[in-house]
Amino acid sequence: METITWHDFEKVELRVGTILEVADFPSARKPAYKVRVDFGSFGIKWSSAQITKHYTKEELTGRQIVGVVNFPKKQIANFMSEFLVTGFADDNGDIVLTTVDKPVPNGSKLI
Repeated sequence: METITWHDFEKVELRVGTILEVADFPSARKPAYKVRVDFGSFGIKWSSAQITKHYTKEELTGRQIVGVVNFPKKQIANFMSEFLVTGFADDNGDIVLTTVDKPVPNGSKLI
């Protein structure tokens, strides 16, 4: 494992946002959704997320998640992802979202 400095960590903008919309993403290589998330003063952004194993579209709407908002945009199939959805792989390699257990203001930074 590589060690980083506190200054390196501070460069990563890990922010909380609320999922506003979830859509199917049939052109993705692996099963995924397109998610539209409100990050407060950082704006409303879209991303792709391979989270179809643990979550339905309906249960995701309104949920707060943690994303990295300062990566450059990345093209995934015919879609531009504007942030990185964070999560952890379970024993089968399926993603479990990084979330908060109580509501916090959209755009709040992980500290």
